[in-house]
Amino acid sequence: MLYHLFVPLSEYISGFNLFRYITFRTAYATVTAMLISFLLGRMFIHFLKRNQVQEKIRSDGPKTHLLKEGTPTMGGVLILVAIVIPTLLWADLTNRFIHLILLSTVWMGLVGLMDDYLKAVKKQQKGMVARKKFAGQVLLGLLLGGILYLYPPAGNFNASTELPFFKDYYLAFGLLYIPFVVLVVTGSSNAVNLTDGLDGLAIGLVGICAMAFAAICYITGRVDFSSYLMVTYFEGAGELTVYCGALLGAALGFLWFNSHPAQVFMGDTGALSLGAALGTLAILTKKEVLLVIVGGVFVLEALSVILQVLSFKLTGKRILKMAPLHHHFELLGWKEPQVVVRFWVLGIIFALLTLSTFKIR
Repeated sequence: MLYHLFVPLSEYISGFNLFRYITFRTAYATVTAMLISFLLGRMFIHFLKRNQVQEKIRSDGPKTHLLKEGTPTMGGVLILVAIVIPTLLWADLTNRFIHLILLSTVWMGLVGLMDDYLKAVKKQQKGMVARKKFAGQVLLGLLLGGILYLYPPAGNFNASTELPFFKDYYLAFGLLYIPFVVLVVTGSSNAVNLTDGLDGLAIGLVGICAMAFAAICYITGRVDFSSYLMVTYFEGAGELTVYCGALLGAALGFLWFNSHPAQVFMGDTGALSLGAALGTLAILTKKEVLLVIVGGVFVLEALSVILQVLSFKLTGKRILKMAPLHHHFELLGWKEPQVVVRFWVLGIIFALLTLSTFKIR
C-alpha cells in the first residue's frame, strides 16, 4: 500500500525513492510487525482470558505441563495480524509471489483457527477431526500446486526443484509437481505443529527460519547475486523478503509473550499457518530440498514422532521416553528453558548450514 502510494511521488520528492528498495521496506515491515505485536498483545491476551479461551493440557504429556492449564490460547490470531498487515503496508501488492504466500498463510490460519475454536471455545477435546484438518492442508497444496503449474509467477518458474551442493542440477517432476507441493505444504505445517509444545520453542525457530529465508528470497530476486551464487533467479521473488521481515517481526513480538512462562499459546492457528508459510517460501524459491536443512529441528521433531509410532507398532517398544523429541529431553531431566534454548542453537546452526550451501556447489 505504502509502496504504491509513495513510489509514484518519488519523481517529485526524491526521498520517496527509499520505498523502491526492498531492504528498506523489509526493515520497516519487521518493525511494524513487532509494534503491532507489542501494542495489541496484552489487550488480546486479556480478551482471551475474559472469554476463557484457554488451553486444555493433555493428561498423557509431561506432568510438569499440567501447570500450564488455563493459559490463553489462539494467540496465532495475533501472529497472523502482525504478518498480514505489515505485508500489505510495505510490499508490492501487484506481486504474484506476495499473493501466493499470503494465500497459504491465511488459508492454514483459518484451518487452525477452526480447530482452536472447537477446542478452546466449544470445549471439544479433540477439536477438528484429523482428516478434516488434513483435507485443509491437501486442498491448499492442490490449489497452490495447480496455480504454480498452470500460471507460474515468473517466466522461468517450472515444475522442478533445485538440488543443493550441485550447479545447474534440477529435479524435474512434470505432473507430479502438484503432489510434491502438497507433500511440502502438508509436511511443513504438521512439523511446526508438532514442535509447538514448549514455551517459545516453535516461534523462536520460525524466527530463525524467517531470517534465513529473507536472505534466500533476496538472493533469488536479484540478478547479480543469484548469478554470482549460481542459483535460479526469479523476477519479483525478492519481494518475498518483505514478507519474511514481517514474519520475523511477528515471531519476535509474539515471543515476548510466549517466552517461559508463557502468557499465551499460539495454538493451531499459529502453528499450522507458520508451517505452511515456511513450506510455501521454499516452494516459491525452489528451495524445497533446503527446507529440510533450514527447518532441521522441525524435521527432527516430526521424525521422532514417526519413528516412535513405527517402533511401538513393530516391536512394542518405544525408542524415546516420549515424542515429540522435546518431551524426551524434558523427561531426561532438562529444564524447559534449557530444551528451548538448545533447540534454538541447533536451529541457528541449521540456518547457517543452509546459507553455506550457496557457496558449496
